[in-house]
Amino acid sequence: MILIGNSLALLLLDFGWDAIGPVIAGIVILLSAVAAKKAKKTAQQAGRQAPAVAGTHHKNKEQAMAFVPIITGGGGGGNLLSSQSASAHIHPIAIFWFVVWLIIACVVFISSIVAGESANNDAITITGVVAFLVLMGVSFLFLFCLKVADQWDRVVVLRLGKFHNVAQPGTFWLIPFVDTIAKWIDTRVMTADLLAEETLTRDTVPVDVDAVMFWLVYDPKKAALEVEDFGNAVTWAAQTALRDLIGKTELAELLVGRDVLDARLQEIIDERTEPWGVTVQSVEIREIKIPGALQDTMSRQAQAERERQARVILGESEKQIAKSFYEAAEQYADSPTALHLRAMNMLFEGLKEKGSLMIVPSSAIDSMNLGAVSGLAGMGMHALKGDMPDNPPQT
Repeated sequence: MILIGNSLALLLLDFGWDAIGPVIAGIVILLSAVAAKKAKKTAQQAGRQAPAVAGTHHKNKEQAMAFVPIITGGGGGGNLLSSQSASAHIHPIAIFWFVVWLIIACVVFISSIVAGESANNDAITITGVVAFLVLMGVSFLFLFCLKVADQWDRVVVLRLGKFHNVAQPGTFWLIPFVDTIAKWIDTRVMTADLLAEETLTRDTVPVDVDAVMFWLVYDPKKAALEVEDFGNAVTWAAQTALRDLIGKTELAELLVGRDVLDARLQEIIDERTEPWGVTVQSVEIREIKIPGALQDTMSRQAQAERERQARVILGESEKQIAKSFYEAAEQYADSPTALHLRAMNMLFEGLKEKGSLMIVPSSAIDSMNLGAVSGLAGMGMHALKGDMPDNPPQT
């Protein structure tokens, strides 16, 4: 812009317009300076706000938490800060029309100067200068007043400092020096990571809890007018709610009742953020870390509990076996023959294995008369071999 102003001034000086040339050049330079100052102010505001979100990450354990808004795309430049910025939001289509009208203004101005000098008519030149100024104003009108909102954007517009409307997706115009943009609001679902380190539970156990929260803006007017920075406000409210809930919950409930805790945490955060036009869709606890010493203690406790259950099961089995033996003994008491058959079956099962040795109590042999049976069996074997004695022993 400064180069264009200087070129116009030199051109007017060449044609003998010593008074008009510096004025036109000064106007162009002044407008370019205003635009550059506004752009610099926007960059400085973004630079001051960025460290507040990305630079203060786990400074100490009392503030040990991570808030990472994850936003993809967006008309505000692709992140939460730019989508909330109230600065100039210049769209490429506005820049295109600004360049077009600027070129038209330069062409009209140069043509009027040439025509005025050729016809030696000052009126044509003055008309060209006025047309140039008007067209320059139109070009800057397109640059700063033509706005384009993306599908996911809602723009809160103030008129003379008061709320005017919420611009919907598409193109809209601002009245110069009357309308201002409060914020560009991204209405898509956003995520925030929440981390609470060494937070005491109800039974005074320090735990580290990692959770993720899904939220969105449902009322852009409230988000822009009721809270200064709704993004940080939501994440801070979620952080404090997470710590409060951990402090009111015992460790056992925290470990086994994640679904219940997720629902309670969502309800608490949603109640806090509703006046800001923000709703929380869900909160999910991803990980719970407990101290290593406590992990070892809980592991030993679980192992002891499993051993106790194993001993109880073994004792119940012994009782059932003893009861079965008692009932069998009652049956055998009424039927000695059945007892003998059972004993012989046990001996048979034990002796049919090769190289096996079975020790049988003498009382069992006497009760089952196994001695006589063994003697008869031996005599039968001798008779088969032909060495049966003439006078067999009397039994």
